[in-house]
Amino acid sequence: MKNKGTLNRVLKYIKKYTPKLVLSVIFAAVTSLLALYIPILVGNAIDMAVSAGNVDMAGIAREIVKIAVCIIAVIVSQWLMNVLNNNITYGVTRDMRNDAIRKIESLPLSYIDSHPTGEVVSKVITDVDQVTDGLLMGFSQFFTGIVTIFGTIGFMLYLNWKVALVVILITPLSLITASFIAKKTYSFFGAQSKIRGEQTAFIGETLGNEKVVKAFSHEEKSIEKFEEINRRLEKSSLKAVFFSSLTNPSTRFINNIVYAGVCLFGAIAVISGGDGALTVGTLSSFLMYANQYTKPFNEISGVVTELQNALACAARVFGLLDAQSQSNDDENAPESADISGRVSLDDVSFSYDKSRTLIEHLSLDAAPGKRVAIVGPTGCGKTTVINLLMRFYDVDSGKISVDGTDIRNMRRRVLRRSYGMVLQETWLKSGTIRENIAFGKPDATDEEIIAAAKAAHAHSFIRRLENGYDTIIGEDGGSLSQGQKQLLCIARVMLCLPPMLILDEATSSIDTRTEMKIQNAFSSMMRGRTSFIVAHRLSTIREADVILVMRDGHVIEQGKHAELLEKGGFYSELYNSQFKK
Repeated sequence: MKNKGTLNRVLKYIKKYTPKLVLSVIFAAVTSLLALYIPILVGNAIDMAVSAGNVDMAGIAREIVKIAVCIIAVIVSQWLMNVLNNNITYGVTRDMRNDAIRKIESLPLSYIDSHPTGEVVSKVITDVDQVTDGLLMGFSQFFTGIVTIFGTIGFMLYLNWKVALVVILITPLSLITASFIAKKTYSFFGAQSKIRGEQTAFIGETLGNEKVVKAFSHEEKSIEKFEEINRRLEKSSLKAVFFSSLTNPSTRFINNIVYAGVCLFGAIAVISGGDGALTVGTLSSFLMYANQYTKPFNEISGVVTELQNALACAARVFGLLDAQSQSNDDENAPESADISGRVSLDDVSFSYDKSRTLIEHLSLDAAPGKRVAIVGPTGCGKTTVINLLMRFYDVDSGKISVDGTDIRNMRRRVLRRSYGMVLQETWLKSGTIRENIAFGKPDATDEEIIAAAKAAHAHSFIRRLENGYDTIIGEDGGSLSQGQKQLLCIARVMLCLPPMLILDEATSSIDTRTEMKIQNAFSSMMRGRTSFIVAHRLSTIREADVILVMRDGHVIEQGKHAELLEKGGFYSELYNSQFKK
């Protein structure tokens, strides 16, 4: 089987369930062996009624009772086997998804930023489902198939080794055929899984930005793009299914040859008489065994085909699990810290794409309780500075310190809990208004939540909702306006109020009247806290203690609002361009 490394990793997940697997194999053996014993009983019953006036009704009744007992035992053991197989399979599914979500939470933002969300979702959901389907079919049919094959050979050798030899000699043809087709299908199923992930990513991207698609009348082009991906998926799927569908008819053809061979040589053995002769009942048993013997090959060939698809999908999941995690926290770093809020950037350089420079030799010293505004044209590095302060990305050179400690020597959890952050892009989870505000402080009291909402000027609109703070909102805020969602994000920070704040275009989606109220709330919130304010609307940062003017990754001007206006430099140009008519 191709890609043994992937198979071995899947087996490691299964290893945890070894006791259940052993029991499943035992029940599979019981199921198969009892099912194989039934033809013997049927043959005996036939031999008791081979001629007129020579029918042993009592003996036939005993054989029928034995057959009924065997059937009941087969049903019970097969049911228990399936229960165990379901437990193993869905346990493995749970474990793989748990590992996947843990991995996602440990990945650096650079991975998340460079991979489509839909593709990652497809690996965690769709690909793991495909692995589940393959394992479930494997456990359900593989073990019973193997036992049936070897058990059938044993019974046939016991009945007549010469006829059994015919079956054994023709069997390798079926195995060779199934193996050849399985090798071909693996690559096709891998391509199918990859394109399916691309399709999921495109659908997620389109649905998430449907307003933009419609605003730019891009519906037809989106449909064309989707159809192009869909055509590629169709072709890939057809190739995979075509080759996999060859397995069953090919093995059935060979198995029919086996059955015909048993009929021919068995009939000759019945007619010939002598020591090697077969009875009619024994031949009937042999034909039943020939039929049972060939059936597992068809099932196992189907299992092998399904496993090719499962392994191709598992390889994509393991690709996610093998992605480089973010660097580990310093083991010697304390679990908590009393941070005053002094932040220093010392000769910091950073670039997302190492072939293109972004921030070079940036130095900054923010004293505790000071408000630092960062302004500049789009793409100058404002938001990148925020990413570096929060250690979403690590600097390429230089260092960033908080209270004199390099943030790379701090635990990320301690560093990020020391910041309260409100971004231009709002994020709310599915749940109640109360749960969203208390996101950073789940044990907050109702009084604290309401106080935070009032401070963020969100209380009035929340109160007008049908269920107030218990109103359930959908994904990303549901039907709330952009401004209302932003107010809830601000309330979320108001509830915690750590020693440092980051406001990245925090009021960009709020009307002017509400913005004035929010600015007053921010002024109260920022008092005594080191604050970094990124803004395009320069009217919001006039009261900052220091304004950093960035251009092409460098701080080109620095000072208070009035000082920078007097200089008549780049900041003055930006400010006047917004307010001059």
